[in-house]
Amino acid sequence: MEQKGAQRVLKGFKEFILRGNVVDLAVAVVIGAAFTAVVNSIVSNVFNPLIAAVFRADSLDSAFVWEIPTTDGGVAEVKFGAVLGALLTFLIVAAVVYFVFVMPMNVLKERADARREAGEPKAEDPETELTVLAEIRDLLAAERRAADAGRPE
Repeated sequence: MEQKGAQRVLKGFKEFILRGNVVDLAVAVVIGAAFTAVVNSIVSNVFNPLIAAVFRADSLDSAFVWEIPTTDGGVAEVKFGAVLGALLTFLIVAAVVYFVFVMPMNVLKERADARREAGEPKAEDPETELTVLAEIRDLLAAERRAADAGRPE
């Protein structure tokens, strides 16, 4: 009895893992990691040096710090520069993702849609055995009709 229950659990797990959306999710995670590396490289090697030149600082983490006295005599630091840096990084990453990935894909999609609406033929689909067999069937049927039409009755 326990063996059947374990088999049922393993079967359910196998169906879950092999479901299309799980595989799609795994692919999305891998592609996302690759995009993250590209976007981080653009941000750290292009935009961060520009920000450092404008603010004359290597990092905004140490800029715009507000010190508040604490009850035990110490000092707490409110780092507005760090928040500003995070906001700028977010906006830069969003802009890079949009202008490098999203916008070109949207332009390509719009062009393909316009061609399709204009009635231009799309790229030929690769031939499969089914399409070849259908062509052979059609040719044989045409030959049979031509032979029947040319035969005296």
